Amino acid sequence: MKRVHPGGPLALSPETQAPGTTAIGRRTFLRRAGSVAGLGLLTAGCGGITLPTFPGGGGTPTPGQAPLPGGFGSGPVRVALLLPLSAQGNAGVTATGLRNAAELAIADIAQAPVTIVPIDTKGTPEGANAAAQQAVGTGARLILGPLFSAEVAAAGRTAQASGIPVIAFSSDPNAAGANVRLLSFLAESDINRIVFYAAQNNRRSFGALLPESSYGVIVENALRQAVSRNGGQLIAVERYKPDNASIAAATGRMAAIAGGATPRVNALLIPDGASAMPAILNGLQTGRVDPQRVKLLGSGQWSDGAVLRQPLLAGAWFPAPDPSGFNGLSARYRTRYGGNPPRIASLSYDAARLAAVLAGLDQTNPFTDARLSSRDGFQGTDGIFRFGSDGRSERGLAVLEVQPPSSRVLQAAPQTFAGSGF
Repeated sequence: MKRVHPGGPLALSPETQAPGTTAIGRRTFLRRAGSVAGLGLLTAGCGGITLPTFPGGGGTPTPGQAPLPGGFGSGPVRVALLLPLSAQGNAGVTATGLRNAAELAIADIAQAPVTIVPIDTKGTPEGANAAAQQAVGTGARLILGPLFSAEVAAAGRTAQASGIPVIAFSSDPNAAGANVRLLSFLAESDINRIVFYAAQNNRRSFGALLPESSYGVIVENALRQAVSRNGGQLIAVERYKPDNASIAAATGRMAAIAGGATPRVNALLIPDGASAMPAILNGLQTGRVDPQRVKLLGSGQWSDGAVLRQPLLAGAWFPAPDPSGFNGLSARYRTRYGGNPPRIASLSYDAARLAAVLAGLDQTNPFTDARLSSRDGFQGTDGIFRFGSDGRSERGLAVLEVQPPSSRVLQAAPQTFAGSGF
């Protein structure tokens, strides 16, 4: 039986895995310094992974706490899950998927020492504030969610007044801070990973084509820091509005730097999605940007079939979680609920498992800053993650290469944060 290296992350791997994935045998242990070093799982023969039984779990709520309708799990540590369950359109559908994924996480753990109670935010700041007040009133020790930035701000203020930590799902990095940590996929992790990999492969002269948006500003700030940290130079940044004329003008200006036989850059970041990609690629081709001389780099937005089918992106690199983790989660989700989960379902699944794991270590005071801020991090569905001092998530991502109409893993995701570019 192998042990996790003491510097490794706390494992939150699923109980079972999809066919074709590899089971990793691990045993539980805890570093005595007080922070979580790692929680491992045991392999049961060839039948996949069997999770440990947590001490004190299994179903008796704390005396004086009545079971709550709509909750799942029956452990003594109460956790609230704030989601826009009654919101119209895609928001409500996504919320249902997140709720189901959290329920699946608790079902995957034998005798989980938590009870998770979903509470509807209605998709508004006012609803999120009311939901957070309800969570406080019903004895929640931790809040998971909400989903939208304005909801997170409202719920976070209410939770902070009661000393309750929040692990939210917003992709707005500005929602983090104080008692709020973001588990979501953030641009900083994408940029750190792809710049680190490019620099390792002698690509240190960077250009960037960025949308004129708050996302573009976040990417540019992260890019400047990552390039400097990896001994590179950011030669040029061109920005564009979401129309073909603006994109053509920006790519033309970039082609003057990145095109021809002697380009001034050897790596070009294009962190946009499917709607802008055809116009960008056509503009670069017209400007004679040679992808053999200038490696095209992307972001997690490239994890989209419409992007991966672009023939001009063949050989380009982008960061993303290893797809095997989410594929395994999706298979179990379909078996239980009869449909496909939203891509961000892994956030809710991992948040619920993290709550259960920490409660299994200490039911008296499970969600301390020291545990939640462990620099060793946690092993989740999409690889290792941890929370920075600013509350934003940091993720260890794989590097993929575009091979239209799909992609392949070029470099596996790191197993620890040591030497991973952060």
